[in-house]
Amino acid sequence: MNKGTITQPLAPDGSRPVVALVAHDGRKEEMAQWAAYNEGTLSRCTLWATQTTGRTLQAALKLKIHLLLSGPLGGDAQLGTLIAEGRVDVVVFFWDPLTSQPHDVDVKALLRLAVLHDVPIACNRSTADYLISSPLFAVPANYREARGQQAPSAPDGTSS
Repeated sequence: MNKGTITQPLAPDGSRPVVALVAHDGRKEEMAQWAAYNEGTLSRCTLWATQTTGRTLQAALKLKIHLLLSGPLGGDAQLGTLIAEGRVDVVVFFWDPLTSQPHDVDVKALLRLAVLHDVPIACNRSTADYLISSPLFAVPANYREARGQQAPSAPDGTSS
């Protein structure tokens, strides 16, 4: 797969939760620790991450992680598109509220889209723990129904 190009279904059979993982530089280690602690649960998910976060996670975990572009290079915008299309079930975004980001507009847009499209978003470890331990997390089809959305589909329009 080319760097940052989405060429396959986000969830191959539609039954796996689709989780997007993003962390600002100052929070990548915390994200890696959280993901390592939850590796068993995350192994039953389809994982997407912005490139730098994804590479950090790939070094810490033995999980397949699909990579988007780096956040400042368009990865945040790619993730926003996936959220708007209803193709992501949960976003875990450990953002740094104390550091100014050059792509702050993209970060705010990503947060806005998650809220607008009713996609759960965890911005810290405690919230991520609550989301991943929720009974709704393990059954994305039921949660998608409750939100009135279909299962994520592949770029070619087929069901995933």
